[in-house]
This record gives sequence, structure tokens and C-alpha cells, in this order.
Amino acid sequence: MRTYLVVIDEDASARVALRFAARRAAKTGGAIEILALVAPPEFVQWGGVQAAMEEEARLRVDAMVAQAAGELIEETGLSPAVTIRQGDPVAAVREALADRPETAALVLGAGTDGEAGELLAYFAGPEAGNMPCPVMIVPGSLSDEALDRLS
Repeated sequence: MRTYLVVIDEDASARVALRFAARRAAKTGGAIEILALVAPPEFVQWGGVQAAMEEEARLRVDAMVAQAAGELIEETGLSPAVTIRQGDPVAAVREALADRPETAALVLGAGTDGEAGELLAYFAGPEAGNMPCPVMIVPGSLSDEALDRLS
């Protein structure tokens, strides 16, 4: 089955990428996999404080994924597979792609601030020629109407 791997975070461009991928999957009989990344925690000298910070980050990601999955199900009827990983974002995406050879495309959202995020800079840059699947970059400035028309 054609699966679109969408990396989401708290940036609005991730929502745009997810909507685009969901519309493509719905039209082509494909599936969606959401990869949510928990930022690696900064080292804190006191273990209890660090554990609380890690738990708070995990709860934020869980809530973000639940909201994104709910919107996706409501709009397209597709129920996404969800993976949550903590640590280095590039390594997490590489692992997800290695674990899923059936991935049809890696879908990333491009922010509107003019700066390429870490994942976009890496996967559309030096790694682009070695990818196991196409990389789709969805501009974060696209409206829902534009996304519907393009997907």
C-alpha cells in the first residue's frame, strides 16, 4: 500500500503537509503514517526536573498527534498510523524510512519564515540523492483551498 510518511511538530507548516498528504492518500487509495518527534531534552543537573521536562514534552506531542489524527479522520476518513520518537530528528526519520520500505514519499512542510528547518535542509539537501523514496515539500503558506486543488 502507498504510504505517505508525514513528520509533524508544533509548526503550522506540519499541518499543511499533513493535509496535503492525507488528500493524496485518500485520492490514491494510500495510507498515512504520522511521525511525531519529541525534541531531545536539554540536560538538567537534577534528575527529577529533567524527568518532569521530558514528560511535559511527551504530553505536548501526544496532544498534538491526537488533534492531528482527529482532524485527518474527520476530513478524509483515513485512520493514520502514528509513531512517536525522541531524539535526533534526522536519525528518527531515517530509522522510520528504514523500518518501512513501502513508504511512497516523505512529506515535509516548509515554514514561511524563510529558514529551512533541520529536516528540510538535510533531506532536500545533501541526502536527497540517496533517499529510498521521493521527498515532497509542501509550502506552509498554501491555503486549504490551494491544497485541495493541488492534491
